[in-house]
Amino acid sequence: MAEASSNKGSLGDDKKKDSPGSEADDPSLLDKITRLLSRKLSLSDRDDEEVEKRLKEPTIQGIVDYMKSSSCKSIVALVGAGMSTSAGIPDFRSPGSGIYDNLQQYNLPSPEAMFEIGYFKQNPKPFYHLAKTLMPQDLKPTPSHYFLKILHDKGLLTRVFTQNIDNLERLTGLPDDAIVEAHGSFHSAHCLKCAEKFDYDWVKGKILSASPTEEGKEEEIVIPRCNSCGGLVKPDIVFFGESLPSRFFHLAASDLPKCDMIIVIGTSLTVQPFASLVDSVPPHVPRLVINLTKFKEPSRVELLLGLASGGGWKFDSPGNHRDVFMQGYCDDKIRELVDSLVWREDLEKLTGVKKEGTKKEE
Repeated sequence: MAEASSNKGSLGDDKKKDSPGSEADDPSLLDKITRLLSRKLSLSDRDDEEVEKRLKEPTIQGIVDYMKSSSCKSIVALVGAGMSTSAGIPDFRSPGSGIYDNLQQYNLPSPEAMFEIGYFKQNPKPFYHLAKTLMPQDLKPTPSHYFLKILHDKGLLTRVFTQNIDNLERLTGLPDDAIVEAHGSFHSAHCLKCAEKFDYDWVKGKILSASPTEEGKEEEIVIPRCNSCGGLVKPDIVFFGESLPSRFFHLAASDLPKCDMIIVIGTSLTVQPFASLVDSVPPHVPRLVINLTKFKEPSRVELLLGLASGGGWKFDSPGNHRDVFMQGYCDDKIRELVDSLVWREDLEKLTGVKKEGTKKEE
């Protein structure tokens, strides 16, 4: 601190000598910057008081009451891998069980190589070995997936933007136009040589057709090849080095600014540009998050400098009027929400399960 004080002369000694109070009473440089930006950018806690408040209170009950009201007509869902783990599909980042923690068996030059288009063309075997773990034989949607179908059937769901590539949203019966697969999916595939298209059943049949070798120690992975030209077939998943679908950007720009509510399920919103979707909704729009881990709330300086991309969440802030967090396994929390909405019968009809315990996401 003494060193910092000795350097203050270069900032204008004359003005400091004329100003009242001691140096110890001066606000810190950080406080000065914050106050300056707050005045210049018109950002302060008072902004929250001027925003229309849609929720009676930022609680689960407040969310339930709002969803039942006539004010809530357009819901956009943002979903991730945490919603599919109870279906037997590993997520990418969970310590120990996540995909990224178990890539060493593939002897990759780097973890990212698994999803690099250049590496895939040279050696597709590791990807298709992994693909089998992402496509279990008895793959079925979870209660969390069916919740999206309930929202659609009740005329509340405008769109679900998913980071998942497992096709489970489609398996609920949701129509194609209600789903935006930001990173693509196994729903379709194409030949990298002649561009011939292949459907989900064809892709799944090839991926699950691996058989044990003579030694019985490992599976012989079948590399899907084009029926017409023999070229390498790639599922329509977005790899590193490939652009996200134009439909993602188009519908994000049209849906989010006009929606009445967003629901985030099973994702920590760490991957861009998907993570920034929550920044596209108006400041009055309620936002419900269902996830195992709570999002970090941005500091005041991050907000002022525009560095809070990915939500600017205010779960525990005094000025919070729209952010609600339900911490826990997705299926458990969805069941709680469904019960509060009195939609249990709707969920049971879709899942075929009546008031049984939820299989935990791993």
